[in-house]
Amino acid sequence: MSITPVRPSSPDEVQQLLRDTQTTVLPHGGHTKNALSTPPQAVTPLDMRGLSGILEYDPSEYTFTALAGTLVSEVQSTLAENGQYLPCDPPFGTQGATLGGTIASGLSSSGRYRYGGVRDFLIGVRFVDGGGRLVVGGGKVVKNSAGFDFPKLLVGSLGRLAVLVEVTFKVFPSTEAQATLRIDYPTIETAVDALQRAGGSTLDMQALDLEVPSTLVIRVGGVAAGLRGRIDRVHSFLERDGEVLLDDQNYWSQNGEFQWRPSSSALVKVPLIPSIIPSLERSLSDLPIVRRYSVGGNVAWLSPADEGAFGILAGVLKKHQLRGLRICSWEAGLTPNSDAPLFCGQPPLDEVFAERVRSALDPQQRFLELV
Repeated sequence: MSITPVRPSSPDEVQQLLRDTQTTVLPHGGHTKNALSTPPQAVTPLDMRGLSGILEYDPSEYTFTALAGTLVSEVQSTLAENGQYLPCDPPFGTQGATLGGTIASGLSSSGRYRYGGVRDFLIGVRFVDGGGRLVVGGGKVVKNSAGFDFPKLLVGSLGRLAVLVEVTFKVFPSTEAQATLRIDYPTIETAVDALQRAGGSTLDMQALDLEVPSTLVIRVGGVAAGLRGRIDRVHSFLERDGEVLLDDQNYWSQNGEFQWRPSSSALVKVPLIPSIIPSLERSLSDLPIVRRYSVGGNVAWLSPADEGAFGILAGVLKKHQLRGLRICSWEAGLTPNSDAPLFCGQPPLDEVFAERVRSALDPQQRFLELV
C-alpha cells in the first residue's frame, strides 16, 4: 500500500520529518523526470514544491538564492527581466521543473556546451541529511570556496543522499542576438567528423548538437552587429552551407523540453565521446529508439518506445561499455513497481566510494537506495 505524500513548507519541517520518520523517503519536485521521482510502495514521497520562492537576488551581483522547490520557469522569468539567464539551460522548464529537481538530476540541455552544466553554476546549498541535520555548503558569493564542496556532490545525487532546501546560483548576462545553423551531411561518419572538427576549433559556439541521421546543429550568439560574421565563419570553417534560423528561440525551447521524442516513450541519458557515435548508431539504427546527440557529442539522449526496447538498449550500451540513466518513464505500460532499473548498460565503476558517501550522509538509510 502506498504512503500518503508529505509536503513540507519550511526547512524546519524537513528536518523534523527526517528525525521522526521510520520510513524511507524520496524527495521530488514537479515530476517532470518521473522515472527519478516516482517512489515504489512503502516509500514516502516528499513533495518539495512547498518550499518555493526567490529569497535573494541582486542583478548587480549576478547571483540569486532560492528555495529548492522554486520553479525553473519563475527563475528564468525573473532573470530575463534583468537581462540575465542561466547558461546551464535547465530542461523541462515549461513543464514544471524545480531548481532542486534540476540539481538532483544533474540535467542540463544543449545550452551547457559553451559555459558548462548545473554543477558549474551552483555555488551554494543548504540541505537536510538523513539524520535531520541542516548542512550548509558553499556560499552566496562566487569567490567563496571554503569547506567541502557539497554543491558539486549533490548534483546528480537523485535525492538519494539528502534533501535540498535552499540553493544559490551564479548567472550570466543574456546574449543580445543568436542564430542556429542546421547543416546536413551524407553519412553519420562525415557528420561526426565535422562535429569533432568544429568542437576542436576556435569557433565560439553556444550549442553543438547532432540530429539523427546526420545533421549538425550549431548555435552562435553575441552582439547583433557581429552575428552574420559568426555565421559566415562557421560556414567557411566547415566548407559547407546550411539552413540558418535567425529566429531560433522556439527551436531550442522545444529541444529543452525534449519534444523531438514521442511523448509516450522513455528518456535515457548516456555520457559518451563523439568517436563512439557511428558504431553506436549502427547498433541502434533498426531499433524503436529515437535519439539525439548533444553537448558536442558528449551526451546521447535515447528514447526507447517501450520496456522491450529499453531492455535491448541495455545490452547495446553494455556492448559499447556505456552506462545510461533513465530520466523519464513510459506514459503507459510502466507502473511504479516495474522491474525496469534506473541504470542500464555498464555497471558503476566504484560502488565502495559511493557507499562511503551514503553512509556518512544517511547512516540510518532514510533515503531510497539506487538500483
